[in-house]
Amino acid sequence: MLLLQFMNEHGGRLVGLLQDDVIRVIEGYNTTYALAQDAIRKKVNLAELVNATVGNTTHSYADVAAAGRVLPPLDHADEAHCYVTGTGLTHLGSAGARDAMHKKIGGDADSLSDSMKMFRLGVEGGKPADGTAGAQPEWFYKGDGSIVRASGQPLRMPDFALDGGEEPEIAGLYVIGDDGQPYRVGYAIGNEFSDHVTERQNYLYLAHSKLRMCSVGPALLVGELPAHIDGTSRVLDIAGKVRWEKAFVSGEENMSHTIANLEHHHFKYPLFKRPGDVHVHFFGTATLSFADGVSVAPGETFEIEAPAFGPALRNRLDVFPTEFAKVSTL
Repeated sequence: MLLLQFMNEHGGRLVGLLQDDVIRVIEGYNTTYALAQDAIRKKVNLAELVNATVGNTTHSYADVAAAGRVLPPLDHADEAHCYVTGTGLTHLGSAGARDAMHKKIGGDADSLSDSMKMFRLGVEGGKPADGTAGAQPEWFYKGDGSIVRASGQPLRMPDFALDGGEEPEIAGLYVIGDDGQPYRVGYAIGNEFSDHVTERQNYLYLAHSKLRMCSVGPALLVGELPAHIDGTSRVLDIAGKVRWEKAFVSGEENMSHTIANLEHHHFKYPLFKRPGDVHVHFFGTATLSFADGVSVAPGETFEIEAPAFGPALRNRLDVFPTEFAKVSTL
């Protein structure tokens, strides 16, 4: 089941069930957030609530997307109450990459870089038995709801950035209930857009490199994530022609951590269990155009596609001028 948030021709918000190119409007709710909170309060399955409230009014997804009316699949009316976070060093990559990585991490731990030590911890302990905590993954803060963009909206990097590159990932989308417990609304394909040149200068610059916009959607996958996800990441030039393309895989079969373990180590902090908040949590990737020597230029477009998530996620790269704030003494 795929859910989609969008605007009608008059700017009103709607949430609908996406079936192929047809969006069937869900009656009585105008946001995914309201739908999810009602499901939590009524103690019903989200899919059951959708099936009970979906109506006969329909919209064409192609028309909605062409008009720029797609919204992120989950958001909060107060952007400060949406956390955007993520974790890395979680994916095993292709069979060849896995073999090379296992050889690299198989030696003396003292000879490994900090990143490789972290990756090895995940390989050895990222998939614990049910009900137990496994190895703690890398974790980073990316921003609040103000940085999240929908498919069709530009990803804008500051003019001081050294790079703007895609990271095709799956994100978990969550709402915290009135009881202070996290509820996973679903999953979405995402572009955890980052500055890889800054990160490579020194791994301690990772936090800086992550403070960028990101995008998720267009649709939200309700229910459990398939164990294996196939996708394709592309960079399109200004004319719309593909100049880089690479397949990627995700899902737990291709990860060194379980989703449950990543969720445990995020939501173990009371800070992240505040009733009413929204969380967008990225699960990591193993495929980057930057790793193939590609530098994406402003005006070019990122396209990330995985059939399990419906329509492709597309965002153009833009640059915005930095306005440095001068601190005043009171």
